[in-house]
Parts: sequence; structure tokens; C-alpha cells
Amino acid sequence: MNTPWGYRPRNHREEPQWDLHLQTHAIRSGLARSGFGETSEALYLNSGFTYATAEEALDSFAEETEHFLYSRFHNPTVAMFEQRLAAIEGAEFCVATGSGMSAMFASIACLVEQGDHVVASAAMFSSCHVVITELLPKWGVTFELVKGNDPSAWATALSKPTKVVFIETPSNPLMEIVDIAMVSELAHKVGATVIVDNVMASPVLQKPLQLGADVVMYSATKHIDGQGRVLAGAILGSASYIQEKVMPFTRHTGPALSPFNAWVLVKSLETMELRVERMVSNAQIIAEFL
Repeated sequence: MNTPWGYRPRNHREEPQWDLHLQTHAIRSGLARSGFGETSEALYLNSGFTYATAEEALDSFAEETEHFLYSRFHNPTVAMFEQRLAAIEGAEFCVATGSGMSAMFASIACLVEQGDHVVASAAMFSSCHVVITELLPKWGVTFELVKGNDPSAWATALSKPTKVVFIETPSNPLMEIVDIAMVSELAHKVGATVIVDNVMASPVLQKPLQLGADVVMYSATKHIDGQGRVLAGAILGSASYIQEKVMPFTRHTGPALSPFNAWVLVKSLETMELRVERMVSNAQIIAEFL
């Protein structure tokens, strides 16, 4: 696609250079300068986009071009945040949402239907508990909660057909640890998709996809922003999962991340590793003092 500003198309994904340091990804990945050559990421607050011709508009809404369409679907600033976080995480694709809970709900809801079964770690954030134990059952989705650090309980729970496994590790707020590799191996034997809420560890300290999980989700409000400024969420996984499952769901249900919040988060990612490492070192000092 050629535009007057030279902006990259919305689905452009550079082949990630996985040998780069996390901090390099945090500063460089996803950066898409326009023809104006701005030094910092541009903030695109517009809701819609123009087309050179009626034919281009028709082709774009038929998904035959990579032209940006509408900021509920995709936005240049949001795309920069998504691509940068995906590079840091080592994921093929990312979809950003307006909050962590919208990311959690969308990551599961896009997969399940009436009659499906969900297994989840019992120690989880209160709103996540409500989604799994109260909201999903309204759709006819059954659930089972498992003590996260009990391997035998996981083996029993995952001995029957399961559509989704959802775990928080460390859990919020109890800090219970779940063996992601062990649970993923058991889950995949019954064909389940493993979704990990990695909000407490962040991609600085833990990368669930490398441990066998299929999907990782975040409340970007926490360590990713880390400064109490914005609400946001993110879902990361394979291209097929994001493009075929998540994107159709979020496109039509509308949990879009605002471009302004995305711009704040792009800058937040630049300091995330430094902030998380300092929190870890400070926690160690406190633990030794106590």
C-alpha cells in the first residue's frame, strides 16, 4: 500500500529478530515512522481513515487491502504497541484491548461455546473468578477449579475433555505458583488451549509461550504501564489463534484500546525491564531485612 505519508500497512509484521535483547525490542520493535520522520512514535487519535478512491474503500472493507479502516478494528498507534509487545514476548501476534479483564474474557470467549468445559487454577483474580464461575456458565460452559500447585489435582482434572485451561502464575494476589510446562503437557493431551495470565511476572521474568502455553494475556495496567496512568490489556499467541479467533471476536464486541493509551504504553515498554528489575532487587532487600 502506498500512502502520502509512507506509513506501513496495518498487518505488516517484520520477521522478529529473537536474538536481540529485550531492552532493544522495547525501544525499537514496532516503530513505524511516517514520511514526516518523527523521532518519537506518532499518536493517531482519529477514528477513521480516508481512501484515494471509492474502489480502494470497497476493497479495503472487503479485506482485500491492508489499509487501516476504523480504530475499533485497528489503529496505527495501537499497532505499534501490539508489535512491540509481541516482539518482547516472542509471540507471533498480539491484540491490545481496553483493559486486562476485556483481554481475559476475550481470550476465552473466542474459543468456547455451549457444552465446552474450562479448567482453571483456583487462586485467581476476583473478576477472573466471576467470569469463569458465573458468566461463562450462562452460555452453558462448565468449569472446574484446581489447586494450582497440586500436580495430582491437575492430572485428575485434565483426564477428561477440556476446551480451555486458564491459569494465573504467580496468582493475583496470593502469589501461588503453577507449573506451566506440566499443566500444558497434560492439557494438550486432551486438546485444550492453555491460557496464562502473566500479569504478576511480566515478560521480563517469565515467558509462558516458551514453557508450553498457547496464549498469554496481560493487564497492561500493571507492570507494562507500571505508573498508574492507563487501563489496557493484551492477548498474545499464534497467528492462527489471534487472526482466526481473537480478532473476529474483538472486532465485533468492541473492547478496543484507545490510541492515546497505546501511545503511553509504547513509551512504558521502554522502561519496563528497568522498573521490574528494580522492583525485584528492592523486594530482595526487604526479604533479607525481614
